[in-house]
Amino acid sequence: MTRFNRISLLGLALFVAAFAAACPERTSIADIEANPSKYLDKEVVVAGTVKDSYGIAIPGTPIRGGAYKIDDGTGSMWVFTEEAVPSKGTQIGVKGRVGSGVNWKGRTYGLGMYENDRKIRKR
Repeated sequence: MTRFNRISLLGLALFVAAFAAACPERTSIADIEANPSKYLDKEVVVAGTVKDSYGIAIPGTPIRGGAYKIDDGTGSMWVFTEEAVPSKGTQIGVKGRVGSGVNWKGRTYGLGMYENDRKIRKR
């Protein structure tokens, strides 16, 4: 192997390792519900199907947001967002911060999550 190939291979291996370390591991909702104090105020990633959603968006204004319930097959939890809510039946991955006794727009909910980012699965 030439020196250039070795350096290129090493560079690629380091890039892949750094990329893999930066991606948060998916957590099941059952794990979060079983030990909420472990995940409280921590960023987690969950993926599943949207079972219910409520939102508001007023065109021409910055007013938008809502909540949606995501189910991953092990349990379900409410996700609160300041973006448009996904529709019922959408396959979605969500990254956010877990909260217990989540307060949003004057209402208190049980275990929930504040959305930071999401990825919707293309059909």
